[in-house]
Amino acid sequence: MEQDTMRQEKQNNKAAWGLLIGILLIAANLRAPLTSVGSLLSSIRSDLEMTNTLAGSLTTLPLLAFFIVSPFAAGVANRIGMKWTLFYSFILLTIGLVLRTLSGVMLLLSGTVIVGLAIAFGNVLLPALIKINFPLKIGLLTGLYAVFMNIFGAMASGVSIPLSRISGWGWQGSLASWAILSMVALVVWIPQLKKKAASPKSEGSNSHAKNNIWKSPLAWNITVYMGTQSMVFFTIISWLPDILKSSGYSSDLAGWMLSLMQLAFIPFTFITPIIAEKIADQKLLTAITGLLVMISSGALLTGNAIMITIAVICIGAACGSAFSLSMMFFSLRSNDGQEASKVSGMAQSFGYLIAAVGPILVGFMHDVTAAWILPIIAVGMTGIILIVTGMKSGADGKIASA
Repeated sequence: MEQDTMRQEKQNNKAAWGLLIGILLIAANLRAPLTSVGSLLSSIRSDLEMTNTLAGSLTTLPLLAFFIVSPFAAGVANRIGMKWTLFYSFILLTIGLVLRTLSGVMLLLSGTVIVGLAIAFGNVLLPALIKINFPLKIGLLTGLYAVFMNIFGAMASGVSIPLSRISGWGWQGSLASWAILSMVALVVWIPQLKKKAASPKSEGSNSHAKNNIWKSPLAWNITVYMGTQSMVFFTIISWLPDILKSSGYSSDLAGWMLSLMQLAFIPFTFITPIIAEKIADQKLLTAITGLLVMISSGALLTGNAIMITIAVICIGAACGSAFSLSMMFFSLRSNDGQEASKVSGMAQSFGYLIAAVGPILVGFMHDVTAAWILPIIAVGMTGIILIVTGMKSGADGKIASA
């Protein structure tokens, strides 16, 4: 009997490790296909003769896909199983990654949309998968998957230009190379399909199930806060290399500066929640994120190498902190698990719609003004939105019945 128990425990541990590795590989694919575009944007734009506005849509289109898919991801998972949903979404991701590197603007845009649709499922379902399978280690594993997501995202920005210089590769080969990572995730995920499928379940009582979050000012403040920090992040991901090249940076150095911003993002996804859970409210923390965005934007305008480096690090710190705070608000401001999932779906849907405006609007402003001054000022002004909505989201309280 004791040997059977030990054998079962070993099998459970092996299964848990297999699932964890699969989760981390999925996480590694949630940013890299998007961030790899930023460093190559000028090459793509030049090769396909695209305007800055159209080039900006390469970041905007995936965010619009997030907006469309996020409210329905849990429903699809309930019907066919969460693990099968992730498997099919990664088949879709691999197809999109290859399709966007084929000839022509239309295939590039179509592939980009498919990539966004596929990643949206991972964005919504991965946190739920962790909560269901590792209920006692949610914080640790959420931190781990955030690290993998952002490390690979940062790596993609830095290596995209060097990969494009491999003989015969160009920007198409550089972007297509990320299909290898998605295929590895697919292969590692296959054993999970043989096990009983997990589906997202509501937690807690239904005492607050009738709360209408769509009429809640607090829920909308959380949504706008999350959307605004995402808008800053994806706008900088899209245009920082071009902004830096206008200040005399080489393509390689601009790409690595983009990686630096994303690397600065990572530690603050850990530090901020630790501080936030020890204080009565998070108003001060959210105000700091907005101030950092405003100050950093001003530093980018100086053209000074030291100030620009500090600005890039501070923007990464601001986005990392704001991202963590957004995730925390889903639980902190909700009355139960069911309501938390509703707030999460609302924020990830409309929040990414807000985020989608940034890259294309900044590209349009650059097309009109032929300079980066106005676009950078516009990014800085979003800091005010972060301060206002963040302080309201950070105030100690719960979503009230409506």
